[in-house]
Amino acid sequence: MTHRIEVNGIRSFAYHGCMEEEALTGTYFLTDISLTTDFTIAATNDSIEDTINYARLFNIVEEEMAIRSAVIENVALRIYNSIRKTYPHILTLSVRVAKQNPPMGGVVREAAATIAD
Repeated sequence: MTHRIEVNGIRSFAYHGCMEEEALTGTYFLTDISLTTDFTIAATNDSIEDTINYARLFNIVEEEMAIRSAVIENVALRIYNSIRKTYPHILTLSVRVAKQNPPMGGVVREAAATIAD
């Protein structure tokens, strides 16, 4: 069987961006993770050891958000690679990182990068 797990709206404050001001002031980012796996065993035996630990996904995002990058594409790739390394049995994975209120000289709610299988 194939099942989907989603952890959406992980809000992080970080200093990513290509402008010097962004390195000083920082801003908020939202990360969404969607993956497919087989969690039949966990659903049957009610065991966190047999599924994807949502708290671990959150921690991966926070660890990678703490490393400054010029572009959010780099952040998304690092999160993607870290999740894949931690959970190699995942069938498909999508990571979306969105910068809230990016400095573009106008009103823009977010700019986002997605990496997915």
